[in-house]
Amino acid sequence: MGAMTARARTFAAALTSVLAVTACSSTTQPTPVTSDSVPTLTTEVVREYDRGKDAFTQGFEIDGDVLYEGTGLEGSSFVRRTSLDTMTELDRVDLPSDLFGEGITVDGDTLWQITWQDGVAIARDRDTLAEQRRVNYDGEGWGLCTQASADRLVMSDGSSTLTFRDPTSFDAQGTVNVTLDGNPVERLNELECADDGSVYANVWQTFDIMRIAPETGAVTAVIDGTPLWNSMSASQRGGADVFNGIAQIPGTDRFLVTGKYWPTIFEVRFTDTAPVGQN
Repeated sequence: MGAMTARARTFAAALTSVLAVTACSSTTQPTPVTSDSVPTLTTEVVREYDRGKDAFTQGFEIDGDVLYEGTGLEGSSFVRRTSLDTMTELDRVDLPSDLFGEGITVDGDTLWQITWQDGVAIARDRDTLAEQRRVNYDGEGWGLCTQASADRLVMSDGSSTLTFRDPTSFDAQGTVNVTLDGNPVERLNELECADDGSVYANVWQTFDIMRIAPETGAVTAVIDGTPLWNSMSASQRGGADVFNGIAQIPGTDRFLVTGKYWPTIFEVRFTDTAPVGQN
C-alpha cells in the first residue's frame, strides 16, 4: 500500500474498526481453524479481571509485576503501565494524534512501540514510558515481542511473515513464513514470545491464536478462544471488538488474554481438554 494522507489513514482506521466490530458482533461467529497435524487447544479460565472499555488493545506484555498495554486508532492511541497485583493504572502516555499505535514489547530497560502504517518505531523508557528516540522501518507494523534467548525482536505486519529485528537498532535481520499444514497463515497480529521459545500470535478477525516455532514458521498448535467471547454477557460484548492481546505470566503456564474494547482480561491456561460447561 502506498503513502496515505492523515485523512485517508483515519478513514481506513475507522473502516477497519467498523468491520472488525461487525465481525465479532455478528450472530455468525468465525469458524475456528482446525488441523489434522497439530492439536487444537482450548482456554481454561483461571481468573477474570474487570476493566473499562477504553482500550483498543494492540500490544500486551508483562514485565515483572507490571502489565504493559499499547492501544491504537489515530487520535486516541496510548501506552500504559498497570499493576499486575491490583490491575490499577500506574502511568499512561498518549501518542501524537497522527500516529496509530500497534504492538509493544519490553527489552531490558527499553519499551518498543510500533505504529500501523506510519513506519515509526518508538523506543521508550520502560519505567516512565518517556520517549527516547524513534527509528523508521518499511511496511506495516502489527505485533511485536522480544525473544530474549535469541537476542532479537519478532514483528508481524498483518501477513503470514514474521520479521526478526535487532533489539537495539531495530534493523531487520531476517524473516520466516508462518504455515499450518503447509499453507500460509495470514493476518498475524499481536505477538507473545513465550518462555518455551514459541511465538503466540492472534489471527486478526478470528478467535484463533497460533503457537508458532519461530525457527521454521510451523504452527505447532491452534488455540480456540471462542469460549472466552461466549462467556461474556451481551452487554459486555456490546461495542467490543476483535480478540487481541496475549501476555504470558513469567515463570508460569498461564497467560493474560483480552480483546479490543473488551471489558474483561482473562487469565487462562491453554489445554487440550475443554473445562466442564465449555464446548
